[in-house]
Amino acid sequence: MKNKTVAFQGEYGAFSEQAAVNYFGKNSKFIPNENFRDVFEIVKKGKVDFGIIPIENSLFGSIIQNYDLLREYNLIIVGEIFLRVKMNLMSLPNVKLSEIRNVYSHPQALGQTDKFLRTLKNIKIHPFYDTAGAAKMIFEEKKIDSAAVASTQAAEHYQLNILKRNIETDDENFTRFVIISKNKIPSVGKSKTSLIFATKHVTGSLQNCLVAFSNRKLNLLKIESRPYVGHPWQYLFFVDIENDRNNFKIDQAIKELKNNTTYLKNIGSYKIGKVIK
Repeated sequence: MKNKTVAFQGEYGAFSEQAAVNYFGKNSKFIPNENFRDVFEIVKKGKVDFGIIPIENSLFGSIIQNYDLLREYNLIIVGEIFLRVKMNLMSLPNVKLSEIRNVYSHPQALGQTDKFLRTLKNIKIHPFYDTAGAAKMIFEEKKIDSAAVASTQAAEHYQLNILKRNIETDDENFTRFVIISKNKIPSVGKSKTSLIFATKHVTGSLQNCLVAFSNRKLNLLKIESRPYVGHPWQYLFFVDIENDRNNFKIDQAIKELKNNTTYLKNIGSYKIGKVIK
């Protein structure tokens, strides 16, 4: 996809922007937003063609807020991409690592680099709303005693010097991003379908739902549970299923699910994403 408008959360240089560039190409226009809800809102209102949001990280698990927003908004997942997340420690030019007294970044980024950060002496760690936002703040406020944990793109955009590259604890650190839209896009090639459902509050209801997939030899790629707001001690299940070639088995399974659920929402069928290293 080229020459599209795409909303992402964070400042320029955020990992979400990096994922968007890899998915849509450099000729598209990328629109930064303060928070995830803003991304959903701007897509809902038709002010952009697409939004891109992180949905899970291979080390720290799911981004829960975005699962809840996928249920709340009437938007569709139309694609995905898996991005290898490479973290860097960066500061203003001519600042040495020994001069750093404060490190700023998003809490997940701080968690993903905790092993390295614990090796630094006399350092205070400060959670920030965004990785690239931390880099931007250091640049704008000229904080000579501070560093940010962010992407290479953030360092380039805000003219910061990288003190240490690839400081993530595990080099198999990937984040899955999904593309959201108001409109469906036909999936070509190997694809998956994502559903949200709530089971009836009776014995065996979840098992009956899963049987709808297993009886048709459909591969369940992921299952995630979330509290069902307004229904104490009941849960919503988010599932990703590998599609058969013509979606016929998926359609059959969804039809059967309706008999065992109190809530069911299909949030999209889309091509399985590329892994970007």
